[in-house]
Amino acid sequence: MLAKQTLEKVINEALESQADFAEVFVEKTVQNSIAMQSGKIENAVTNEKFGVGVRVAKKHNAVYGYTNDADEASLVSLAKKLATSFEGNRVRETIKLPEMKSGNKHTVKRNPSDVDAKEKTSIVKKADAAARAYSEEIKQVNVSYLDSVQDVWIASSEDIYTNDQRVRTRLGVASVAKNDKDMQMGFNGPGASKGFEFYDEIDVDAAAQEASRIAVTMLHADEAPSATIPVVVDNGFGGVIFHEACGHSLEATSVAKNASVFSGKKGEKIGSELVTAIDDGTIDNAWGSQNFDDEGRPQQRRVLIKNGVLNTYMVDYLNGKRMNEASTGSSRRESYRYAPTSRMTNTYIDNGESTFEEIIAATDYGLYAKKMGGGSVQPSTGDFNFAVMEGYMIRDGKIAEPVKGATLVGTGKDALQKIDMVGNNLLRAQGMCGSLSGSIPTDVGQPTIRISNITVGGRKGSA
Repeated sequence: MLAKQTLEKVINEALESQADFAEVFVEKTVQNSIAMQSGKIENAVTNEKFGVGVRVAKKHNAVYGYTNDADEASLVSLAKKLATSFEGNRVRETIKLPEMKSGNKHTVKRNPSDVDAKEKTSIVKKADAAARAYSEEIKQVNVSYLDSVQDVWIASSEDIYTNDQRVRTRLGVASVAKNDKDMQMGFNGPGASKGFEFYDEIDVDAAAQEASRIAVTMLHADEAPSATIPVVVDNGFGGVIFHEACGHSLEATSVAKNASVFSGKKGEKIGSELVTAIDDGTIDNAWGSQNFDDEGRPQQRRVLIKNGVLNTYMVDYLNGKRMNEASTGSSRRESYRYAPTSRMTNTYIDNGESTFEEIIAATDYGLYAKKMGGGSVQPSTGDFNFAVMEGYMIRDGKIAEPVKGATLVGTGKDALQKIDMVGNNLLRAQGMCGSLSGSIPTDVGQPTIRISNITVGGRKGSA
């Protein structure tokens, strides 16, 4: 931690030119990871990092620098160099920081730093054994364990001085099923902003076997058809479609530059009236939650879309200047090596009124996407292409045979409009999101939804 006096010196040195904003981000992180492959511990690594990032801006134009050297003279020198990017004389008064505010919303019962490596390794071995025991067709299992304790201090010329500790842990299991004809993979990766108590709250065996269940089920699945048909997307990780195809297009990072399909659409109907979408960084101990964003502002619950109408964007401070809008506490970054920008936290479509059974029964023919995989999206257009990790055909209102190799192809704006049923079984799932400010933990989620028609790509030919 840097002394308050040092932070003030750095900020004021950065404002010696015509810059109107200066910020210091201090980070100390301890991260532990264990990887088990083919029944053997491949690595067990502890990484520690410490660094300081300094950002200087005039209006919405900014420069950024970072260093591992926390010496006051070195930090002041860095701030001075960054300040020279803006010519002219000082336009801000001398900055005095307020009293530091600390976050304490997301309680941790067992800090991972206090748990020895043997106990962590036992979780990995337990998951590996459970995944392998599911079926003789499981030929390979990779298990990963991760915990991270990130302490950050943020000070800026906007009367901000905060401290936040983010503690996270996650278990990842990838199972591969194989026979003479095919090979399929299943994955499950539960996580939370919690300490080691997380493993007392989840069923490790069940979490591991879920990955194997998907792999074995898809091993015996037929090829998916190619068709434009109704698609029922299940809850939990199904929300990755909204996250990628719509969520990124609602971040000020693209909206402020008119590089989003949703730029200038606030107050307009952009989706079905059944759709209410939320980004909430305040959910207790959720994977993407924080006490403060990475500009030191309190996290918020942001209702992005209300009954199909675009209500707000996710806005960081500098892009907010470009848009003439206030920050929504949406600024995030992977580490001190990255300047922050607007990013998602825990993003989901909210509950509707239909039951899962009603949605399936109302679908005469279509695809049931039970588990989504990876994909790609173009934020400026919302065009997306997503793999279905686990899929089934729906026939006569009932879930029928499993199918593999399905992809969903479309655009976010069209998909939003075509959602004609929304379930009441909201569930969130964990993932990592990559963008301009690095890779960050985010929750995705939704209840079961039905898209009235969407292009399904498969190898079987037309249905």
